[in-house]
Amino acid sequence: MGKSWALITHLHTVAGPTITLLYPLYASVCAMESPTKVDDEQWLSYWIIYSFITLLEMIAEPVLYWIPIWYPVKLLFVAWLVLPQFKGASFIYEKLVREQLKKYRARHLRTGPAVPPAADDQKVHIAKVQ
Repeated sequence: MGKSWALITHLHTVAGPTITLLYPLYASVCAMESPTKVDDEQWLSYWIIYSFITLLEMIAEPVLYWIPIWYPVKLLFVAWLVLPQFKGASFIYEKLVREQLKKYRARHLRTGPAVPPAADDQKVHIAKVQ
């Protein structure tokens, strides 16, 4: 029982990198080589979300250290993102990331880009010379 329990409790040391990095790396390469773009979107979405999670972990490391279930919860969440049956990465990208980008673009178009007047003059001058 002792060896079995030790194996089970330390399984995350193998499962973590396999689920979060090795399989997504392999699937991303396969997606790049396939003729369709649907799988490219799934894996690009995964890497965007995984990068965001990693950045959040780096910032919140002192707090996450005290939460013992953080790593198993993260592992389950990343498994949901990765597994093709769920397409969690595409779902999260569509519902959260794309919506935020739309809001940002709409706000940016409403206020207009912050271009100094001198830059506008230079563009007009360049257009006249050509």
